[in-house]
Amino acid sequence: MKVFVADTSVIVDGRLTQYLESLKERVRVIIPEAVVAEIEHQANEGKAIGHVGLEELKKLRKMADENKISLEFYGERPELWQIRKAKAGEIDHMVREVARELNAVLITGDQVQRDIAIAKGIEVVYLTARKEVKHRLEDFFDEHTMSVHLKAGVKPLAKKGKPGEWRLVSIRDDPLRDEELEEIADDIVERARRDPESFIELDEPGATVVQLRNYRIVIAKPPFADRIEITAVRPITKLSIKDYEPSEKLLERLTDKAQGILIAGAPGEGKTTFAQALAEYYASMGRIVKTMEKPRDLQVSEEITQYTALSGRMEKTGDVLLLVRPDYTIFDEMRKTSDFKIYADLRLAGVGMIGVVHATKPIDAIQRFIG
Repeated sequence: MKVFVADTSVIVDGRLTQYLESLKERVRVIIPEAVVAEIEHQANEGKAIGHVGLEELKKLRKMADENKISLEFYGERPELWQIRKAKAGEIDHMVREVARELNAVLITGDQVQRDIAIAKGIEVVYLTARKEVKHRLEDFFDEHTMSVHLKAGVKPLAKKGKPGEWRLVSIRDDPLRDEELEEIADDIVERARRDPESFIELDEPGATVVQLRNYRIVIAKPPFADRIEITAVRPITKLSIKDYEPSEKLLERLTDKAQGILIAGAPGEGKTTFAQALAEYYASMGRIVKTMEKPRDLQVSEEITQYTALSGRMEKTGDVLLLVRPDYTIFDEMRKTSDFKIYADLRLAGVGMIGVVHATKPIDAIQRFIG
């Protein structure tokens, strides 16, 4: 009987059971206790991938009960410091040692894990195929959709149109089920972990923020929300500064004089779209442009570097930008009092600043700097 050792990567994204079901023979599957401990830790922290991993472990147990596989848990449980250093490779090392000790085939979806195992002479099965799902986020979008709002027990809603001119419509008559949203949420997290152009911006108990390509997604679950909810926003309009038809006087001011700019407006009125146009305009003039965003969802060219909160703090990002000294910085969505202080510090240091603020009147935006 062939022996497989699975690491965390193929359990938290559902690929392991999919692979095992494709085999025509009964195999022995070893799950290192280090993997179980890591998944348990992630679930206790309220992270989405931890709960996905627990569901996969239950599926493995069901397969074993149906005599499709032989399932065993093996090895020592890692210390807490080893679990916390999982990203540094501690857990992966323990998994490789189990595979080497048992002369088993390592199943992984992690490229680094694969390459190290091969270098150490361990046989590897590298899984790259994506899990097929019945429901995907993209199914709720069409070419006119700005955002979708999905909540269990409620009909799915979509904002259709363009910034400043949109309407809220129902996508279908049937309310969404918890199982549908859980499947969509799991798929979003899995794809974000795999796609080099996507990332998980925030993963807290009950709340996950994901940038999936050009979709900005917020997944809310109990206890943070009363029921599971997914909100996804997609930019459908990308304009240049010329599309706004600015007067010669305004364009001259933006080019030569304006060094501290605030873009104010209500949600959905196109503030971010205009900020993107300004960023591209300054970059086309040969200026060094950076952005400060949380999450990083501006759709800008490769020449413009996008920064997020360093160690969870925009103050640290501001400190880095003071050293980098770009010509212009786009600060997208200034909310906290500390954000306005960072804006002021960078501007006083000589950095051209463009800040995006939720405010319906210009005076309201200015008053945020006063207190």
